[in-house]
Amino acid sequence: MRVAYLINQYPKVSHSFIRREILALERQGIEIIRISLRGWDCPIVDDEDYAERKLTRYVLRESALALLLATGLAIAVQPLRFLQALKASWRMSRRAERSLPIHLMYLIEACCVLRWLRRDRVDHLHAHFGTNSAEVAMLSNILGGPKWSFTVHGPEEFDKAGSIGLPEKIRQAEFVVAVSSFGRSQLYRLVEQDFWPKLQVVHCGLDDKFRVEAQPFPTSRRLVCVGRLCEQKGQLLLIQAMRRLIDSGVNCELILAGDGELRGQIEKLVRDLHLQDSVQITGWISSTQVRKEILRARALVLPSFAEGLPVVLMEAMALQRPVISTYVAGIPELVVPKENGWLVPAGDIDELVKAIDECLSMPIEDIIAIGARAHLRCVDRHDVNKEAKKLVWLFKGSSSKSDRL
Repeated sequence: MRVAYLINQYPKVSHSFIRREILALERQGIEIIRISLRGWDCPIVDDEDYAERKLTRYVLRESALALLLATGLAIAVQPLRFLQALKASWRMSRRAERSLPIHLMYLIEACCVLRWLRRDRVDHLHAHFGTNSAEVAMLSNILGGPKWSFTVHGPEEFDKAGSIGLPEKIRQAEFVVAVSSFGRSQLYRLVEQDFWPKLQVVHCGLDDKFRVEAQPFPTSRRLVCVGRLCEQKGQLLLIQAMRRLIDSGVNCELILAGDGELRGQIEKLVRDLHLQDSVQITGWISSTQVRKEILRARALVLPSFAEGLPVVLMEAMALQRPVISTYVAGIPELVVPKENGWLVPAGDIDELVKAIDECLSMPIEDIIAIGARAHLRCVDRHDVNKEAKKLVWLFKGSSSKSDRL
């Protein structure tokens, strides 16, 4: 069976979970065609991502002439379907943040994708994220392409569900994947109950690299926070919590592994609070380096204000490190307070400081026990091969309902 994966930008530093999913599907015998709208020249750091880039086709790397020729072919071969897709583009633009010309560009992209799908005789098209990649997939189906589906991660898709036409995409898709039960509940809110059966939960998965023997536990009082430096991850609150901890006599340090739009503001706050000796920002680092930073830490802290279900929590838990996070979105489905980590109310700096202090002051044998329980829970719920089998079942169920192109 041939399945095409359509992603806005692939590979990407923060999207290693998509790469793991694709490779797991290939181990299940599914042939994956990788298609990305853009990203052929974006910075990446992992050797695995460089390998994936060589296997990926990029729509917007095509010349303007090639895109126009693909569009002309779509018009000539099935003019009525093209008119239907044109109408869908107009309908999607009516309440969108982006104007009609942008949605017409999505239609042109869909014509290019359709040409590749036909040439490669693809059985099913799957998009990641409910944004522009899902719209391109939907339009390619309207143009005469194969059945399609998409994965919703959140929280951005939930924040702007109306402006990205998420309800319409759910209705049009063969099935829709959420990465947590919470995520599925948010999709339930968007469509009529008749469409609920097509909403499925498939977790992001971890591969065998995370099925490790117990690693020596660090004696340092080091914390790590991994993720994009952005408003939803709560790093600004974490910096303030660090100041409180140090002022109360708690000796600790924090590694912020990642980069993003808030880096300048975070660096300023670190300087203003005189935390340069206690807080380090690494910028984007490879998966191997992230793994090393997690193993060097006593715990991973992610005080998020909004989320889907963060993959980095799974990675830390699989590596037998406790996590400190918030009662947000799908996180409580994975983290059980005092069993395999700590959860605090989002935005509550007092509770965040209390949880970190408790973690840092806990006897090392108790921390090791929490980390061991975290590992067991995570590898049971987030085995990438087990989750890939769910996708194979969904893809093959979709394929059995339609003829190959």
